[in-house]
Amino acid sequence: MKLAQPFVRLPYQFDALQLQREIAKFGDSDWMEHPSKLVGNLAIPLISLNGQRNNDFDGPMAATPALLSCDYLQQVMGSFGEVLARSRLMRLNAGAQVSEHVDFNYHWYSRVRIHIPIITNPQVMFHCGDQAIHMRAGECWIFDSWRRHKVINASDQNRVHLVIDTSGSSRFWQTVRDMEPFGIEGNTAQLQAKMHSHSYQPGQPTNIATERFNIAPVMAPGELEAIANELIADIESNPENDPQLAKRYKYLLLDLAKDWRENWHRHGYEEAGWVKYRELLGRAAHQLDPNPRALVNGSNQVGLNPIIMRRLIHAAFNVEQMDDYRT
Repeated sequence: MKLAQPFVRLPYQFDALQLQREIAKFGDSDWMEHPSKLVGNLAIPLISLNGQRNNDFDGPMAATPALLSCDYLQQVMGSFGEVLARSRLMRLNAGAQVSEHVDFNYHWYSRVRIHIPIITNPQVMFHCGDQAIHMRAGECWIFDSWRRHKVINASDQNRVHLVIDTSGSSRFWQTVRDMEPFGIEGNTAQLQAKMHSHSYQPGQPTNIATERFNIAPVMAPGELEAIANELIADIESNPENDPQLAKRYKYLLLDLAKDWRENWHRHGYEEAGWVKYRELLGRAAHQLDPNPRALVNGSNQVGLNPIIMRRLIHAAFNVEQMDDYRT
């Protein structure tokens, strides 16, 4: 998700020592390797598809046994009062890093990631855009995942963060707007006055709301058109893109949006329209230039083809979700 600035600190402070006590129960076998096999990047799912041990983004989310075994972790996650998406403990081993990248798949179109460091040290640096910070234990941060970002653990200790994904209600985004003026400069008196400390409350029941409907069987035409128009604007914002190819992509995306809307108005979710939806997506994918970086985003210098494939082609038609919607 795009933010007005690379990092925003949220006005919450958590008990890192209590979090450390709770996660000490997890052994090496509890940590899953990164889905892209990134060396030294491991995770324990806390909210996942059906509450199971997986890395999936789509479908009904639920608390995992790992989360249910940790009272304070539940209290921390429930304290936001938001509907939560896939969330995890993330470990970055000593000397490891998360290479520079941009989060551009459909999940990140409408979600932001909250970081709460549990085990860390000053040699762990998070880079995003033109800024770099060390997130201290117990603090609470979000960052702009549409900008290029990376994390480097230059220490001899493993780093562990609690990461929580959410789209956020209006209340959440009002809090973000309130905190944006403080930037990353540190502990001013005004900043400290806004902080809320969330201590461990033994025996306190916690309610955590999780996503049930996070990807439609058929993307609504208004959403598809909005995503297409944002991509077109990003193509046109890069003066180095080939004007003729940019024009071809513009009409490729607009044609997909118009024909998608036509089929939606006739069939909606009905199975009679499924062949046409597949045909429209296949035609759009086939028309992309063979070079994945034939056109490049003006905002973050990422090639357009992978973004179109993940944010539109793969996300627009998922009829395996139909039973959940019918229920």
